[in-house]
Amino acid sequence: MTSNGSEGRDVATHGGLAGAVAAYFINSKLTPLIMAFSILVGLFAVYALPREEEPQIIVPMIDVFVAMPGASAREIEERVTKPMEKLLWEIPGVEYIYSTSSPGMSMAVVRFLVGQDEEDAIVRLNQKMSANFDLIPPGASPPLIKPRSIDDVPILALTLWSRQYDDARLRQVAAQLHDGIKQVDQVSAVEIIGGRRREVLVALDENRLAAHNLTALEVAGRLQGANRKLPSGAFDTGNRRVLLETGGFFASSAEVGRAVVGVSGSIPVYLSDVATVSDAGEEPIQYVQFASGADPAYWPAVTVAVSKRKGSNAIDVAERVLEKVEGLKGPVIPSGVEVAVTRHYGETAKEKSDELLFHMAIAVVAVSILIWLTLGFRESWIVFTAIPVTLALTLAVFYLYGYTLNRITLFALIFSIGLLVDDAIVIVENIVRHLRMPELSNAR
Repeated sequence: MTSNGSEGRDVATHGGLAGAVAAYFINSKLTPLIMAFSILVGLFAVYALPREEEPQIIVPMIDVFVAMPGASAREIEERVTKPMEKLLWEIPGVEYIYSTSSPGMSMAVVRFLVGQDEEDAIVRLNQKMSANFDLIPPGASPPLIKPRSIDDVPILALTLWSRQYDDARLRQVAAQLHDGIKQVDQVSAVEIIGGRRREVLVALDENRLAAHNLTALEVAGRLQGANRKLPSGAFDTGNRRVLLETGGFFASSAEVGRAVVGVSGSIPVYLSDVATVSDAGEEPIQYVQFASGADPAYWPAVTVAVSKRKGSNAIDVAERVLEKVEGLKGPVIPSGVEVAVTRHYGETAKEKSDELLFHMAIAVVAVSILIWLTLGFRESWIVFTAIPVTLALTLAVFYLYGYTLNRITLFALIFSIGLLVDDAIVIVENIVRHLRMPELSNAR
């Protein structure tokens, strides 16, 4: 047998630069400290790395909308879409432009090259559009610019359903829930899907309008003027300043019906005299229904979709939102309204990352046992420590570079585990083979 010092010299002699580095660390007292530090850093990275379902791919995409009411699709294409496309192609970094021309509306989806800075892309596009406002044809609106990103995909969807309330009432509950969820840290956007918004419908009667010598435009103008609150001055009294306001906003359909819309023979004409006022909600444009396996019936429902901020942990954000919703049950969510979690990307991200870490541990133990049975305990101990240290440093680099654990990085780690395990087996086996060769044994 040879000493550790002679092993280090042999490695340094035959291994080049890599051998010199290995020879230095074979006998160094810093080696176990570095390995312990690497494991601790890796454990911290596993705890601190944000976990999410979708990868953080930097591909800036921006939607540009231009409205031109009354114009046909052909006119929109010739007067709005084509000139706008020419301007957008002048922006540096643009890769593709997808445009759609429809009656009264033009939409262009601008996609930049992969890796382009998102904020710089938005600034360049806004500057290009602002510098060419003089080219907007008459009747067209200024462009509406809406950036899109991977974080716009909701990580959590909560569906409110009930056997007692209709979709209009569920929409009101969802609106209050919306305000509560927006207070949660790292929540980016909250969207309400389904349900009818509150809307007071005024159905004018032509015969009654003619009887009071009124027109629909006169009623609309006076109704709009009655639903207004304006400042009317102020006065000082008792070391205080009192602000005066006139008018007010409608609070109920009954107040809308009592609005004065005209005078007929010195008698005020109320809106209820010439129209039917109802508080039945708007015409639905989205439908959401809920059904469970035990109950085949479909019940009215409203979904609240929650998106997180860029780089935040989907698991933590989802758990905080669910905790907030639990606290709102009772004060905001009545007892007759059920809350079902219909999407939970934080939970799926946690399951996938935990499963990956579990299989990492299985791979390390299995390879170590295999090496122990075939080569020996010392060789198996080397493999047992080398693989976790390498993976720990990899996760630490992920954390330092701002990466997240998602479906892409998880696949990369799974792929690297196979390479790492194969390399560990081959390298250790080759070293042992050389150390056990007869000529080397005789030389020593």
